[in-house]
Amino acid sequence: MFKYSLLILLLGINYPMNAYNEGYSDNNGVKIFYRDYGPMGAEPIILVQGLGGQLTLWPEFLIKDLQANNFRPIAYDNRDVGLSSRFTSKPSQLINYVKYFLFIPIRSEYSIEDMASDGIAVLDELKIEKAHIFGMSMGGMIAQILVANFPSRAKTFTQISSTASTPNPFNGPKLKVRNLILDRSITKNASYEDRYQRAVELIKVIGMEGYEFDTPEFKEQAIENMKRSKDDTGFSRQLLAILSSKNRFNKIKAINIPTLIIHGADDPLLKVKNAYKMHKLIPESELIIIDDMRHLIEQPILEQFKKRLLQHLNSNS
Repeated sequence: MFKYSLLILLLGINYPMNAYNEGYSDNNGVKIFYRDYGPMGAEPIILVQGLGGQLTLWPEFLIKDLQANNFRPIAYDNRDVGLSSRFTSKPSQLINYVKYFLFIPIRSEYSIEDMASDGIAVLDELKIEKAHIFGMSMGGMIAQILVANFPSRAKTFTQISSTASTPNPFNGPKLKVRNLILDRSITKNASYEDRYQRAVELIKVIGMEGYEFDTPEFKEQAIENMKRSKDDTGFSRQLLAILSSKNRFNKIKAINIPTLIIHGADDPLLKVKNAYKMHKLIPESELIIIDDMRHLIEQPILEQFKKRLLQHLNSNS
């Protein structure tokens, strides 16, 4: 693939989204597929996706805004999704659902800590000593571990719609969202159309109210993503990694880099009180609560915090 140049960035050319470098990093035999959007001379920022999310789900407007402000977005497929290594266990959703409600310990094939080390493997592969860390939802949980365990590798930390708590019936998703997630995890023999309709139903609940996304273009992109990652069973195993994790309260207290926490006031997946809790525990943190934001980053939502985000990133560039 072609590499961006800093000259192209400074000239303000509307470069195509297919101009990027791709490859694999290796984390003790686990292959992690990454996409480096460039430009090479800009400030690297690692984008860590949420539950079941491929790197292709990062919105184009976010990538381009970062590039236009001299940042180098690097996204990757978390283990068990997209083009990264897959695992083999077949967890029982019913049994683990019961354990969830009864607060019985849940076991998983890998941990959030393992997933954090995958991000470090990407940095190592690209020979990047330090980067800005940007995590959303489950990606925020992974990013918390990354910046806490590897403080010398992070310049700033940005968390979107996430939590340091292990989700439970009291602080986790609302009942309707919980049921949609359970339904989302049952994908055996589901057609592309079935998978798409399940995704639409979930996005309607966790996305910005009144935002139009169910368009022919969106559906085409969604099905392309499904074809890119035909095996969707990693969603269930990633979910178990979340539910089997321990609260990270003590760990995040050690985070001492500039931290920006952004959360929707009416997030139906991870309640806003999770953001207030994290802000209290991280000394160098700033909290932004957005009234009309739920769980996702739509363009009107990004516009509400973009200026502050760029100030935050530039505070330690």
